[in-house]
Amino acid sequence: MITRRDLLKYAITGIAGLAVPTAAIQVLSSKKIFAGKGNVSNVRWIFLVNTYKCVGCGLCVKACKKENEIPYDANVTRTWIERYVITKDGKVFADSPHGGRDGFIMSKIYLGKGRYQDIKEEDISKAFFVPKLCNQCDNPPCVQVCPVGATYQTADGVVLVDRTWCIGCAYCIMACPYGARFFHPVYKVAEKCNFCYHRINKGLKPACVSACPFSAREIGNIQNSNDPIAKIIKTERVRVLKPEFGTNPMVYYIGLDKEVR
Repeated sequence: MITRRDLLKYAITGIAGLAVPTAAIQVLSSKKIFAGKGNVSNVRWIFLVNTYKCVGCGLCVKACKKENEIPYDANVTRTWIERYVITKDGKVFADSPHGGRDGFIMSKIYLGKGRYQDIKEEDISKAFFVPKLCNQCDNPPCVQVCPVGATYQTADGVVLVDRTWCIGCAYCIMACPYGARFFHPVYKVAEKCNFCYHRINKGLKPACVSACPFSAREIGNIQNSNDPIAKIIKTERVRVLKPEFGTNPMVYYIGLDKEVR
């Protein structure tokens, strides 16, 4: 039996000879259904990461997996931590074993496929941790490429994924310049961070923010002039990842080094 998801998938990829009317998709897609659910003039969620405070403990990754039904042992996660080690001769090493879930208990850099790089302490110029997550772009390429509206942007700026509409075409995964998307190992649909939308709409903090013992992660509302996070972003020196892509990311960093990719 061919399900609605299969039919849409075949239509998009050209496998099936049937065509799904574009108008029907536009009328019923999640983007249409949920557009306007919120007050865009009052709320625009932003995220602040302070790399000076991050110690790479991995508690945020654990909390995210538990909160958002990402299997603990799966090598995918909505948020992750990268460790950077820069040597005195200018070489840059970066790793994120299991997304930093268990912290960085080894001094060796994991290169993948069971290979490690041992760096002597006296050869290190600097080392630091960088938490990453979906950047909730103001101009999200993932929304633009989704052929069925499964990826959509709410009125308060958060990009969500409707699992019931996603056909698994992977266009959004390929379009994201930040590597923030992946296939859910159980549901077999596109997955990513959504700022714990179900929590922030109830006045709660995202799971990763609540779990961080050093306040390296914070969320705020850029439309609220009294919001402490908004004040920091407006008055202090902050940076975003890959500004050259023109996505206008809403995740800001304090202390983001030029070596971070």
